[in-house]
Amino acid sequence: MALPFTAWSAAYAAPAQNATGPYGALQAADANGIQLPAGFTSTVIARSRQTVPGTSYVWHDAPDGGAVIPNGSGWVYVSNSEVSSSAGGGASRILFDGGGAIVGASRILSGTNQNCAGGKTPWNTWLSCEEVDLGRVWETYPLGGTAVARPAMGRFKHEAAAADPVRQVIYLTEDETNGRFYRFVPTTWGDLSSGTLQVLVAGSGTSGSFTWADVPDPDGSPTRTRSQVSGSKSFNGGEGCHYADDTVWFTTKGDNRVWQVNLLAGTYEPAYDDSLVSPGTAPLTGVDNVTGSSYGDLYVAEDGGNMEICLITPDDKISVFLRVTGQGSSELCGPAFTPAGNRLYFSSQRGTTGASSGGITYCVTGPFRT
Repeated sequence: MALPFTAWSAAYAAPAQNATGPYGALQAADANGIQLPAGFTSTVIARSRQTVPGTSYVWHDAPDGGAVIPNGSGWVYVSNSEVSSSAGGGASRILFDGGGAIVGASRILSGTNQNCAGGKTPWNTWLSCEEVDLGRVWETYPLGGTAVARPAMGRFKHEAAAADPVRQVIYLTEDETNGRFYRFVPTTWGDLSSGTLQVLVAGSGTSGSFTWADVPDPDGSPTRTRSQVSGSKSFNGGEGCHYADDTVWFTTKGDNRVWQVNLLAGTYEPAYDDSLVSPGTAPLTGVDNVTGSSYGDLYVAEDGGNMEICLITPDDKISVFLRVTGQGSSELCGPAFTPAGNRLYFSSQRGTTGASSGGITYCVTGPFRT
């Protein structure tokens, strides 16, 4: 049954199980080494340490988390660089016109460390998160403006962020084996300079109800934020995060789970658990960045695994959407759809070389259901 975007929270109710994907079987690898369903094609948008085609800008090393920001009739793809500040850490952007042609590229954040994932905001900024101890969230301006640190959002090993315009909060993941799941409640929605950092409090099980509690000292020193609130729930290696229709999903790489938080019911449960998949072998391992289509499908990228982006449908079915071949020492990251939903951008962080200098950013076009 086809379920619209607005049915997400009602549809996802159990860990996803293996099934044939909505686009059918993967075809043989194309010229870029990518296996896609029939009707889909891939192109290379940029390569690390090479000039972005049609511009004078050299693309950054180790492309990681990314997002698409609307820009008039076109859009901007933003991408983090997961390297140290001395090696060029930060974030960059590629500008596209309404037909998908590249019309510019430039740096939007410099001098930061291990910018892994992040998230876009409803006011068209990109939150670039530092995946280091006492890391910060940087608010960047893909459409123009100077990046600024947002320390009120907490100092910890940040991974991803997802904006919830209904509750007017930003959800945050933490990449620690005993990481927490947070939300930031701005004093004023649209202004992240001040507010309250809260942490999810729940039992030790894999499902149940939850509440939020204030983190007393968001700067994380001397006591780390994850250790400040008794009863806060531990998650094993928080990674990607995505919000839609009163539900927030996030991934944990330590146990290969995609978590689903029903914000109306105040409950949490696994939307995917690789130990509970049947029949056959679990397709998704090394869970990492996650995004969603307007139709309601979740797209989850792998850090390792079989270098796949897997698709979870609203009726709890999981399948492989694409597979990148010949890049076994890399990871897939930064999946993001254009506003029309007919283009999916993503990166292979280390490409065919296995080094940060070998990153490749792609675009897949085709008959995505919207």
